[in-house]
Amino acid sequence: MSNTFKVRVNGQHELTVDPSEGSSLLEAMEAAGLETRYHCRDGFCGACRTQVKTGTIAYINEPLAIVRPGDCLACCCVPTSDLDIDH
Repeated sequence: MSNTFKVRVNGQHELTVDPSEGSSLLEAMEAAGLETRYHCRDGFCGACRTQVKTGTIAYINEPLAIVRPGDCLACCCVPTSDLDIDH
């Protein structure tokens, strides 16, 4: 049995993400039809940097780009709780 989490994006859009499906947060946003920004999809460039207002994430692959406290790289993470993010 897997856990699903609610992700609120930019205070307007809400989607449900199942981390066990193997998709990153960025891929889940794209699947929901949300406009996203990215370049490398591997945590190298930081273009997908996203502010985490509330909630927690885990990295699928440890990012090489610098990640400031309160941010995440959506291309290589999954939620571990419900999230409220600005992307």
